[in-house]
Amino acid sequence: MTLKSGTRLGPYEILSLIGTGGMGEVYRAKDPRLGRDVAIKVLPGSFSEDTDRLRRFELEARAAGLLNHPNITAVYDIGQHEGAPYVVQELLEGETLRAALAGGRLTARKAIDFALQIARGMAQAHEKGIVHRDLKPENLFITRDGRVKILDFGLAKLTHQDPGVLATNLPTAEAGTEAGVVMGTIGYMSPEQVKGKVADARSDIFSFGAILYEMLAGRRAFHGDSAAETISAILREEPPDLSASNQSITPGLERIVRHCLEKNPEQRFHSAHDLAFDLESLSGSGSAVSELRAASAPSHGKRLHPSRLVWPALLLTAAVAAFLAGRGLKGGASGIAPSYRPISFHQETIFNARFALDGRTVIYSAAAKGNTPELFTVSPDFPAPKPLGLSGVHLLAVSRRGELAVLTGARFMGHNVFQGTLARMQLQGGAPREILENVREADWSPDGESLAIIREAGGKDRLEFPAGTVLCETGGYLSDVRFSPKGDRIAFFEHPSKWDDRGGVSVVDLKGKKTVLADGFWGEEGIAWSPKGDEVLFSAAAATPQYTIYAATVAGKRRAALDNAGGLTIRDVSLDGHWLVTREIFTQGMPVRSADPTAEQDLAWLDGSDVPILSPDGKTVLFTEFGGSTGSNYLVCLRRTDGSPVVQLGEGFVLDLSPDGKWALAGIPTSPQQLILYPTGAGTSRRLDRGGMESYATGHFFPDGRSALLCGHEAGKASRCYVQDLEGGKPRPITPEGTSQGLLSPDGSEIVVSVSGAGLALVPVKGGEVRPIPGTASADIVIRWDQDGRSILVCRGRDVPLKIDRVTIASGNRVEFRTLAPPDLSGVSSIPNPYFTPDQKSYAYNFVRTLSRLFIVEGAR
Repeated sequence: MTLKSGTRLGPYEILSLIGTGGMGEVYRAKDPRLGRDVAIKVLPGSFSEDTDRLRRFELEARAAGLLNHPNITAVYDIGQHEGAPYVVQELLEGETLRAALAGGRLTARKAIDFALQIARGMAQAHEKGIVHRDLKPENLFITRDGRVKILDFGLAKLTHQDPGVLATNLPTAEAGTEAGVVMGTIGYMSPEQVKGKVADARSDIFSFGAILYEMLAGRRAFHGDSAAETISAILREEPPDLSASNQSITPGLERIVRHCLEKNPEQRFHSAHDLAFDLESLSGSGSAVSELRAASAPSHGKRLHPSRLVWPALLLTAAVAAFLAGRGLKGGASGIAPSYRPISFHQETIFNARFALDGRTVIYSAAAKGNTPELFTVSPDFPAPKPLGLSGVHLLAVSRRGELAVLTGARFMGHNVFQGTLARMQLQGGAPREILENVREADWSPDGESLAIIREAGGKDRLEFPAGTVLCETGGYLSDVRFSPKGDRIAFFEHPSKWDDRGGVSVVDLKGKKTVLADGFWGEEGIAWSPKGDEVLFSAAAATPQYTIYAATVAGKRRAALDNAGGLTIRDVSLDGHWLVTREIFTQGMPVRSADPTAEQDLAWLDGSDVPILSPDGKTVLFTEFGGSTGSNYLVCLRRTDGSPVVQLGEGFVLDLSPDGKWALAGIPTSPQQLILYPTGAGTSRRLDRGGMESYATGHFFPDGRSALLCGHEAGKASRCYVQDLEGGKPRPITPEGTSQGLLSPDGSEIVVSVSGAGLALVPVKGGEVRPIPGTASADIVIRWDQDGRSILVCRGRDVPLKIDRVTIASGNRVEFRTLAPPDLSGVSSIPNPYFTPDQKSYAYNFVRTLSRLFIVEGAR
């Protein structure tokens, strides 16, 4: 029986019927907890007593629930309604591949693009021991942004997890099907399927081959007037050559299709990973290369986000390697250009990577969705990534003894930096042995005995070696610590502002003498020493958003080691001189829900729309545009939430919008930073006296609009909060050092601050004791006061999805308020800067999507 609009299934509200099929009915529904629409597949109650159908439905939910991949439909939940089971999935907008094929064959470029995505999704399923067994155009969905999603695991079967085996006995369908026909769809089944024999992952590869053939030829590979004739064609016939009817088909592409459609499974691709690798090698031809070269200024650094690259298949690995090798990069002494070998093939965010002791195995920490890291290894002997089975563990370093330094309970802070408990562990196995809490980064001394660490204490960032002995500290932040091969110096980045990855690269000796090697970069991430220890290699952008790998001597002589390298980040250098690098593609969204629309709308402008601040009525959004497409790395922008054109106010990063909406408070990222007021209408901008301020992290107007609360730091001091009269005068401190995140109460009499190493606290504006707010922790970020001044909205760091709680100030009582997240979490590493209007009816936030690939570079120096 069809469910009516408004019917409740657990927490979900049915909106409308989408369609019906053999596995039940599919509805559009609302999940009020996350404020998003979902798809719910319900098995009709009349079939709930059909044990076979019920088993298949539950199997679909179990199988899909094990999978976490952007090319497979995400499963959110499972439940029962009046005895009928249902499964909750992501709601997709677009069309099936069958509908796309109604207009005839696809171009070779588009077919390869779709095929590569399908192969990657298959590879993920096969790794989990799941064989789909019913791949066909009807079960492949193309979203409006060109992403392919594999649907319907109702015929999938969890296989027995014998090492190295992905096999399942395929039963013949009984009543209700044509005699002798097994589960699956005729025309796309493998020969072993139609014979009722064992069907493993290679059976899906055959079905994939039939689909790819149809995309290229515009007709089915195997088709007869009856089921028996179609089966006969599958078992005995070869489809016509593709090149005979489509001149754009290359011999390499035709070979891939033929290799998939081998009658004998032993002669097909043995894994979808191998298949995807071969498809990637083709994607570097024709228009794919043109698209890639057009993107010759890719992004890097969480605050750079150059041109927005939206490719359905994301990074075309082999094409990237060909592109990089052909850019005229500086090679070794022989002048031969470096070569690039890809070693990762998944759509994921890679946070860090190192060579193992053998110089061949690579260890890295990554996440496919969100920012909870997991450790993986890849090696020439087993090129597919092997998870070490440790969730929430982030890689820091590998010693010359082969021991790992990791963070357990790793919490994402931004810029690929985590905080957690420092631990040691053996790569061969065993649990991490925890040794020190609240550490961000670490590196082994050359003897493998001790660790240099970076952590925050008293509002300052400190580089310590050994732990407890401070070699360097700053009111900004430090990152990317690396010991020299001789153990006499430590290289690191120093960033003047805690929220910005601008800065310089320095070395410090073991007595604390610091030498700045280079400074003034727009962004920087990734440091390694050359094998001889005579140069520091680092990734940075200078004056443009184009990242370059530089090499600098301790004397400060600098050169571009890989100029125009396409956004590469150096991660490690092996003893024999091979480089381990990642390449990232960043995109950034800015969803806004204003008072009028009932759903979020993405109001991102260009490369990296960030730090949204809404007017009280929710009709205007002030934001920062990061990236090089604007001609400035930071630009203050204003637009209506109805999607009206953007108004550019001037250079800088947004801090706040005045209560009357007439002024924008912003910082200009010079060194030291400057403070400026921009009129949102007619008027003249005004620079403010910075006094001794080095950088600004946050800024807020007082309710009267005549003064501002600023948080940042002065030279040589830790972060704290200041008050500045906007009509003139210098900023004056009003909170102790080691406080940050200042947010004014509705009446402007109190400030919520974050106390370094503790939680949130209240500080009176006119002076008084610092009163801790119960129920809060050091990871909490304050977002908004309630209008009655009795409670606050807080979130726990940069979790993905981002859960927001309401905390009662007096009691510390904490209740869930809202969860923010985009529908697709693939590669979403951060959801920063949530903003709510005073009445909390309108909100805005950001999400950063980071997708990475690992390469080994040979021949660079």
